[in-house]
Amino acid sequence: MVFDASGSSSPATPPLSGNPLGVILTRGFARQVLLGRWFTVFASLLIMAASGATYIFGSYSGTLKLSFGYDQRTLNTVSFFKDLGANLGVFSGLINEVTPPWVVLAMGAGMNLFGYLMVYLAVSGRTARPPLWLVCLYFFVGANSQSFANTGALVTCVKNFPESRGVVLGILKGFVGLSGAVYTQLYLALYGGVDAESLILLIAWLPAAVSVVFVHTIRYMPYPRRRRGGGGGQETSSDPFFCFLYLSIALACFLLVMIVVQKQVTFSRDAYGVAATPLLILLLMPLGVVVKQEYKIYRERQLDAALRAADPTPPTITVVDDGGAPGAGAGAPPSSSSALQMSAAATDDTTTKKPEQQQQPPPPPPSSSCLGSFGKCVRTMFRPPARGEDYTILQALVSVDMLVLFVATICGVGGTLTAIDNMGQIGESLGYPSKSINTFVSLISIWNYAGRVTAGYASEAVLVRYRVPRPVLLTGVLVLACAGHVLIALGVPQSLYAASVVIGFCFGAQWPLVFAIISEVFGLKYYSTLYNFGGMASPVGSYILNVRVAGRLYDAAAARQHNAPRDGAGGKHDKLCLGVECYKRSFLIITAATVLGALVSLVLVWRTWRFYRGDIYARFRDGDGGEGSGKDGRLPVDRRPEEEEREKAAAANGRKA
Repeated sequence: MVFDASGSSSPATPPLSGNPLGVILTRGFARQVLLGRWFTVFASLLIMAASGATYIFGSYSGTLKLSFGYDQRTLNTVSFFKDLGANLGVFSGLINEVTPPWVVLAMGAGMNLFGYLMVYLAVSGRTARPPLWLVCLYFFVGANSQSFANTGALVTCVKNFPESRGVVLGILKGFVGLSGAVYTQLYLALYGGVDAESLILLIAWLPAAVSVVFVHTIRYMPYPRRRRGGGGGQETSSDPFFCFLYLSIALACFLLVMIVVQKQVTFSRDAYGVAATPLLILLLMPLGVVVKQEYKIYRERQLDAALRAADPTPPTITVVDDGGAPGAGAGAPPSSSSALQMSAAATDDTTTKKPEQQQQPPPPPPSSSCLGSFGKCVRTMFRPPARGEDYTILQALVSVDMLVLFVATICGVGGTLTAIDNMGQIGESLGYPSKSINTFVSLISIWNYAGRVTAGYASEAVLVRYRVPRPVLLTGVLVLACAGHVLIALGVPQSLYAASVVIGFCFGAQWPLVFAIISEVFGLKYYSTLYNFGGMASPVGSYILNVRVAGRLYDAAAARQHNAPRDGAGGKHDKLCLGVECYKRSFLIITAATVLGALVSLVLVWRTWRFYRGDIYARFRDGDGGEGSGKDGRLPVDRRPEEEEREKAAAANGRKA
């Protein structure tokens, strides 16, 4: 039986006419832009740029310490609850499994406003001084809103672009890394940098406002069906992501220049406001990329419509039946061969019924659902599918791969996060002026961005071209982080600038790699929850290395210094430590922990080497294309013959059963 679905040869494509500006200014095109998947990316970029308030804790931690009279260990305890809230995203992940993303974003906006606003009121003296547990609760609630923003925006974009997940994670996490420097510039422009209390107020209302503005534009999009050219067309092209990359580089360069200039020149408040204007323009420029890409999609759809209009006749299906061939059935017609030209009506009926039979999804395997039957999930939790398939939540949590990745992330992220949270006190103990300490915080933000973008784009490139596993790059990042920790431990004069660059880069580079590894090894079905579970390694590492190690050793060094009389100093000054010894032992221990994390990461390299040497994205091109794309996201005529044979055999088995 031979099927000829090619149809008659179509005439030359008629030229498409239309003024681009006339199309762009129409209401229909504006609706297409607002409802398109690329505007979702733009909205996510702005939400991410406003959701990194936890990374500038070092800019106002000194004010918090003085206002409440905390010692370093108590301050680090507050910092731990801040990190715990920022990374305890299991709740937002589970909520996102059963609700649309706008619910998660709206909840996050309310939590951010409440948590940080209460901290601002307490620090500014507008409310009574709260007890420590209540301050920790405020920071936990406010910082936990960051996980809601990440889940609602970032996870949605990863699912909308499954074949470019490394690039998506890199650019979105890159904007999170830039948020610290963005907050600094907006704080200087709006409040003049007079007091750190205003900075807390800024991070209370700005992220909530951005999330509310774009709350209804973040949503899941069906994966587009494959076009006859073999690709998904302009709707899933990776070209706009490189435009976003170039714009983000321009934004990072601008922020870096402003950091250097503001360190050398004294600005007035009006000058800070003028300097913030280019910042806002650069933040909004990705919208131009979105409009351009949506216009390309519009032209592509116009072209497809013109092709269909030029060849309106349905394809002809010729059925050739060789009745006298060997193996013919007993009921075959007597003639040796006959050709039947089916009518258009019969063709329409056949071509509508057969895809319905082909697109009947097979019964789900036992490991594909966890929310529906908990007992079945427990029974199959130790029988995971192959790497790259969709694990259930329990299967992923008890797997050796997740355990190894979690331990490596605890050691790596925990050490770099300890350095970031203590950068203000580190600079103070080494004798740097307050202006330089703000420079360190901004440098960490810039290089945090550079690490995230570099890890996302570079890991995707070497994976696609050379099949280099992402865990290899994760191991390299952990080794590089050891250099930054050693610089802090030794306290070499003026080395804190280089240390802040290395620490910021390595902290940023770890996250896209970790989250991409989770999505590739354990699948995307429950990525909302597994993504947030991976982030839980950060507060665990922060508690061990920041609270139990750095905070305790700092207070011990301060106590040793103040046992001897020091100019009659007392009170809050007794909790201040000065000199290299304040953090030397802490960061030598952190260096050893990071080396351990690199060795553990090598175990993951060994376990996943064969998996990454294959084509891990084949299922999105040749098979199960994605959510909402039908069976495989392609037209039936685009399938290969061997695939049709497999589908026929499956249908035959179903009829026998």
